[in-house]
Amino acid sequence: MKTKLIFLGIALLLSVNVRAQGMPVYDNTNFISLAKSLIESAKQTSQLLKTVEFLKTQKENIERVNDVIKQFNAVRELTRNNQILFEVIRDDLKEILNSPYIKPEEITRISHSFNLIIEQSLEDLDFIDQILTSNFLKMTDAERALVLKEKELQSREMVAEIHQKTRRYRDIISFREMQDKVNNRKINY
Repeated sequence: MKTKLIFLGIALLLSVNVRAQGMPVYDNTNFISLAKSLIESAKQTSQLLKTVEFLKTQKENIERVNDVIKQFNAVRELTRNNQILFEVIRDDLKEILNSPYIKPEEITRISHSFNLIIEQSLEDLDFIDQILTSNFLKMTDAERALVLKEKELQSREMVAEIHQKTRRYRDIISFREMQDKVNNRKINY
């Protein structure tokens, strides 16, 4: 037994300085799972790029539809404003011109001022028709919408102007009517 212990002690002493020799050991299952995850990531990235491209296309489509809706709203507002202009001129101008308190020389001036507004309105409608029916100056939908918005604002200004003129002429008529009543009143004393 003594010999066995000596033999075991020598073996332990010799094994302390022993180094492993040969090829390192790698676990191939980790490389396979890494390769699979890289392939899956590439597929997901490809799908993500396709989704981004799809979303860009949809954004452009939404912008086009939005521009068309803006054009439609602007045209609707222009039409409504022009209808108001024509109704005011048809009804109120007739009432103003038929008033006995408007002098004959004023009728021409009043008619001329209202005619200028109507002519401008008709020119704007022709311009809008050209913008919408032809590819006017190679405009994009957004540029067309901006032009229509400007014309819409101008038509609002014309409606405000025609209402202001109508109110002013009615004030003149009521002032002259009051003046006539004061000048032609019956004196009871």
